[in-house]
Parts: sequence; structure tokens; C-alpha cells
Amino acid sequence: MLRWLVKLATTVAIIGFAVFWWLTIPQTFDDTVSITYAGDAAKGEAVFWASGCASCHAKKGAKDEEKLRLGGDHPLVTPVGTFYAPNISPHPEFGIGSWSLNDFANAVLLGTSPDGRHYYPAFPYTSYSTMTRQDLADLFEFIKTLEPVATPNKPHDLPFPFNISRGTGLWKLAFPHQRPNVDTGGDAELERGRYLVEVLGHCGECHTPRTNSGLGGMDTSRWLSGGPAPEGDGKIPNITPHEDGLASWSQSDIAYYLESGFTPDFDSVGGSMVSVQANMAKLPKSDLNAMAKYLKAIPPVASQKTP
Repeated sequence: MLRWLVKLATTVAIIGFAVFWWLTIPQTFDDTVSITYAGDAAKGEAVFWASGCASCHAKKGAKDEEKLRLGGDHPLVTPVGTFYAPNISPHPEFGIGSWSLNDFANAVLLGTSPDGRHYYPAFPYTSYSTMTRQDLADLFEFIKTLEPVATPNKPHDLPFPFNISRGTGLWKLAFPHQRPNVDTGGDAELERGRYLVEVLGHCGECHTPRTNSGLGGMDTSRWLSGGPAPEGDGKIPNITPHEDGLASWSQSDIAYYLESGFTPDFDSVGGSMVSVQANMAKLPKSDLNAMAKYLKAIPPVASQKTP
């Protein structure tokens, strides 16, 4: 009887591991449908700033030209451990200088590394997943024009089981393409604003609360209503048009804040938003207005009350 139970347990364990391994196979774009768009570096610079690449991949507190040295090492301290942003400069050994456009697409859109590993969702690929192929190609072309930085990547500091990246495949299945259902009515400016906020700007990654499951997925029923900071220290504000958020701000107030860093009551941007606002200030005013219009059009959501 004992031998039979051992055999049964072993069989179940083998089947369970096989199912886990199959479910967590990292996705990649098939070479036969590779990303072949020709990139435009000049257009890619705008995508770079809108996507906030410098905020994580340049050194913490970097300013001016230093924001274009993408050697990584920026720490993101979270309740499950510390993640370190990788080197994405065009260095052939330590950065992404040897990557193809397809490698870049797999990483940015699918969260899969060139050697077939899952990237952790500290890299906001679920938000980037619907980036247009042209924007992706333009961004890649711009990054290739930057200075190669010879800084080795620093390994993440994660306890077991979070240090097993294969498990991220299950996370991807649980939280695919996290998007709210916002009707823009076909308005071109609202569509542009939605794309900038939801995809390139990945605003939901910080401003949307996480589910109560403890798995770290965004709770899109409370889209952009604020909550605890992902780093576990402080609070991220509500940016919906609710009275808890931006109800008293006009569209022009929001656009001016993104451009200048000043609120309607003459306060100034602070915390991690300093870097984000500096990035947004490099975008054309038409994009800032589109973002502001979208933020005034989304459903108002009350901030979650904490005990």
C-alpha cells in the first residue's frame, strides 16, 4: 500500500511539473513573422521619453545628458525583494547592442529575454504589450544611437520562490494585457491620450491599485484610483476625475502640470513623479493635451480607504 501511494505521489508530481513547465513556456514572436519595420531614430526619441525608459535604466537621480546613459542598476524595492533595472544601452556585451529588433520586440511586448527566460513584471511589458510595431522599431533605432555603457547587470535580490523566474509564466497567464474598458467614442485625440497613458506612459503601473491576491496584478476595476506605492513606501495619488483625484483640475491644469511640474495651487511635483514629469515635458503639447483629455474622460473612481 505504501509503495503504491509513493508511486501515485511521484506520478502526480511528475504530471504537475510537466503541466507547470508547459504552461510557463516563454512566448516569442515566430521568426517567420518577425518584426521588420524600419525604425526612425528621430521619432523614436519621443517614444523613449513617453515610455519613461530613462526613469529606470539611467542612474537614480540622473539629469540632462546622464539620462541618456542607460547602464541600469536603478533599484526598485518591493515587498517581494529588490529588482535592479538592466543595462539597455547599445553596449554589445553588457547592454542590448547585440540584439535584433525581434529580440527587442520579444522583451518589450512579451517579457521574454533573448535566451528564452521570463522577465519579471517590474518591467512593465503588460502595459507595453500593445505598443505599435512602428513605435517599437523607432524606439529601438533611437536607443542604438546612444552611448554604450560598460556596466554589468546586477542580479535581482529576491527570496525563494520569487527568485525562480519560470513562475512568472503563471503570473502572465493570470494578468494578461491589463487594460480597463474605456470607450473613447472614436475620438482621435482621446485615442492618442489613451495610448500615451495606458501603453507608452504605463501610468496604470503605479496609479492603479493591485489586487488583493498578493500576486501583484493590477485591479483594473479601480483603474488609476491610486494606492500604496509599488515600492511599499508612501502613496500614489488618484488621477481619475473623482473628487478624491483630479475632479477640481481642468484639462489645461493637467496638461500644464505635465509640462511644468506645477499643480493648480502652485505646489510642485515630488517623489518618483519628478522623473516622470521631466520625461513628459519633452513631448509636444498636443500629446500632453491628449493625455489630459483622456484623464478627464475616464470613469471617476474613489480612492480605496485604508484602515
